[in-house]
Amino acid sequence: MFINNWKKEILTVPNLLSLFRLVLVPVYVGLYLHARQPVQFYTAGAVITLSCMTDALDGWIARQFHMISTLGKILDPLADKLTQFALTVCLTRDHPVLHPVLALFMVKEVIQLLLAVVYLLRRQILPGALPAGKVCTTVLFVSLITLVLFPDLPQPAVNGIALADTVFLTISFFGYLSAYWGSKSILQDLPCPEDNR
Repeated sequence: MFINNWKKEILTVPNLLSLFRLVLVPVYVGLYLHARQPVQFYTAGAVITLSCMTDALDGWIARQFHMISTLGKILDPLADKLTQFALTVCLTRDHPVLHPVLALFMVKEVIQLLLAVVYLLRRQILPGALPAGKVCTTVLFVSLITLVLFPDLPQPAVNGIALADTVFLTISFFGYLSAYWGSKSILQDLPCPEDNR
C-alpha cells in the first residue's frame, strides 16, 4: 500500500476540505452551463471562489497543524486540476480562443499524471507543488474566474487572458518535467510500510 492508514488520513480537516472542493466541481458546472443572467454567472463565480479559498485554507491547516499526508498530496492537486479543467471546458463554450489553452492543459496534466504514476510505482513522489505550479494555479484561477464573472469582456482582453494562461502553463509544465527528469530532481522516497508500524 502506498497510503497507510488511509481511513485515518481521509478524516483530517485538510483532506475533507479537498473532498469538498471535488464536490463543488459538478455544482459549478451545472450553475455555469445554465447561467444566462449576470446573477447566475456571479453565483457560479462565487462557487469557484469558495473552492479557491478552501484550497488556500486546507494547505495552511496542513502545514500549521502538521497534517500533511500522502493522501493529501494526491487529493489536493487532484481537486485543483479537476476544478481548472471544468472551468476551462465550460468557458470554451463562450470563448473559443481558450481551446488551445485547454489542449495545452490536457497534454500537461496527462503527462504529469503518467510521470506521477510511474514514480509512485517506484515509491517516489514530489514533496508538493512547485513554485511555478503554484503561480500557474493562481494565474489560471484568477483569469478564469474573471471570465466567469464578466462573460462580456472585450475580445482583446479575452485574448490577453488566453495568452497569459498559455505562457504560465508552459513554464509550469517545463518546471515539472525538470523536477522529475532534470539534474535537480526533487523526488522523495515514500516510507516503507514497516516504518509506520
